[in-house]
Amino acid sequence: MWAFILIVPAWVVLLRLTAPRPARANSAFSFLYNFNQNRWDMSNGIVHAAFQIDSNGKFGLIQFDDMGGNAWSAPSLVTSSPISIQFGSKVYDGTTAFGLVNHYIQNPNPTTQRQVIVLEDLNKTIQLEIDLEMSVGQSVLRHRVTITNLGASQQSIEALNLLPYAFAAPPGKSYDIFRVTQWDVVPATNFSSSQSVLADKAPVSFSSGSGGTDCAWMALADNSGNGLFAGWEFDGQVTASAEYLSAEGSVRTSAALAGIYHAVAAHQALALPAAFIGLFHGNWDQAASGTRNFTEAELAYPMPSGFPYVGWDSYGYGTAINETTLRANADAAAALGIELFTIDLGWAQQIGEWVADPVKFPSGLRALSDYVHSKGMKFGLHFALAEAMASAPVLQLNPDWTSSQSYNYHGALSLCLSNRATRDWIIQQAIQMIDNYNVDWILQDGQNMVKKCTKTTHTHDSRDSNYSNAVDGINYVIAQIQRQRPKVLWENCEDGGSMMTFNMVQNHVTSIANHASGALGSRQGVYGATYPFSPRFADRYMIENPDSTYDTRSYMFGGPWYFMNQLPGFTAAESTFAQAEIAIYKQIRSRIATGTVFHVTGAPANGRVDAVESLTAADGTAVAVVVRNNSAAASADIPIQGLNAAQAYTVSFQTDGRILSMTGAQLAQPGVSVKLPAPLSGEIVYVSPSVQ
Repeated sequence: MWAFILIVPAWVVLLRLTAPRPARANSAFSFLYNFNQNRWDMSNGIVHAAFQIDSNGKFGLIQFDDMGGNAWSAPSLVTSSPISIQFGSKVYDGTTAFGLVNHYIQNPNPTTQRQVIVLEDLNKTIQLEIDLEMSVGQSVLRHRVTITNLGASQQSIEALNLLPYAFAAPPGKSYDIFRVTQWDVVPATNFSSSQSVLADKAPVSFSSGSGGTDCAWMALADNSGNGLFAGWEFDGQVTASAEYLSAEGSVRTSAALAGIYHAVAAHQALALPAAFIGLFHGNWDQAASGTRNFTEAELAYPMPSGFPYVGWDSYGYGTAINETTLRANADAAAALGIELFTIDLGWAQQIGEWVADPVKFPSGLRALSDYVHSKGMKFGLHFALAEAMASAPVLQLNPDWTSSQSYNYHGALSLCLSNRATRDWIIQQAIQMIDNYNVDWILQDGQNMVKKCTKTTHTHDSRDSNYSNAVDGINYVIAQIQRQRPKVLWENCEDGGSMMTFNMVQNHVTSIANHASGALGSRQGVYGATYPFSPRFADRYMIENPDSTYDTRSYMFGGPWYFMNQLPGFTAAESTFAQAEIAIYKQIRSRIATGTVFHVTGAPANGRVDAVESLTAADGTAVAVVVRNNSAAASADIPIQGLNAAQAYTVSFQTDGRILSMTGAQLAQPGVSVKLPAPLSGEIVYVSPSVQ
């Protein structure tokens, strides 16, 4: 039913006033609509964004700013729109004329306000719902597009860009881009960060998502220190880029899906993956902080009490495990204070046959699980859900369930998760596994979780592998298992950290940050991964026996700390030392997991001292983990960032007995002198406001 008819230009359709309204808006928000200008202004008190339908019916961003000097405006010659979709043969983007159908405000949760804008193309082919969200205290604007097929027949989305913005680049401005790689063995990448200049007409491009080169994130900064960061919420492959175009006076961003051909039936709607942009001022740590704050507040899977855990993983034995060996390790793990006991690859009869090997577990795996629980630990299992050996019964019965490309995970074939029969079987197998063995934790593993599959015999379109195997595949499978068994926590472990996306963080409580690559490699991974992701999404697997503070403290900054050792083989001295170091980690883990990260030195490397700091803003305390890696000097000045320059602070150390009094200014420059007497050693610095 029409409430009224507006006499407006021909490109505007009738305005429907039937949408729900929030009961009460949060006072932090100011979401206003200007009827005369067809303009929406949104603010959460931290940032402001304006969108408009112009006189030609083009919908776009006018400006995104922090209500101060950091403003990213649309170029004068280009419409900067969150819309970039090819639906059938037609492209809908910032050049398309739309009519306004509806607009209203929602409050999806107590800290978020959403402006919903519903548009329709003039040929009445599609309807687009644009969701624009801001959250309390966050410098971020999140957007999502939902497409409705208004036609009488099915059409397919054939191209999709999640970040199709353009921003004005005035004369005299120059721009840098900052990004972080994922983990890979060939070529060797370990969350290394890079900064490069955006040269004119020379786009900086990279791939993200499952098997991609980089994390699903980038940050841009101009030569005055004003910056913008962006992330996208899709686990499949995306080709991302940033480009400076002097002739157009713009900087363009892009996050285009590498392959999509997804059908939308007549009169059906499809919600597409979301993305976000945020503002910062200063260095790359500020971009990282804004990203992590938003992710933890609004996207990330909730952290359980006592997280991050200290864990043990059986892969120090390879697949040569059995109940006798594992019981002995459970005894040792419990004595050390370990909280999570995970059995890695080798517990099942074979990959893809997810029942316990009766030879290795003659008493049954449930008996071992019960024993682990009796020791006060959680019980975890490795689960390569998208892989199966050719000899596994599932492939003997259903040989066509494999994806067209296999990735050779320990000799297994890859399964196509977007084939409905396959994914339904996997879900059923996971539920049985959880129930039969009383599983608390799933170590999700595999080679490229978003498989390439061009088979025409499956339920997905052969041209839609990337989208289908992400959204209808891995995302659907995990969501269904979590819906049915919500108490089970999931760890992401694709190839040691090669699906680092802002969709992954919504489904997993943590992620591995590299394979068990040793103390130096672990610190390198954490150093880079904690730019786009909070420390809890950088868990570490320690392969060294705990002989020194270098061994243990190399693993203390990040998420869950896994021992990957044969625990009964520890000497008495190693066990005593490990127990003490675990106790130290438990004292600082929550501060590291929830604090503001500062990369206070350069990246870890042999011959250097490296340090990462976490600041707890609520009480003004800081903790920094400092490691000497064969540096020539036995001490180093470590700057502590984010403190009140005039405040007096008490500084203490985990190993060194000194207690110092320093101001915030002194701690920032030249920093606190940290003693590291051994060439391979570690120290922990504690900073707290002095009591007056």
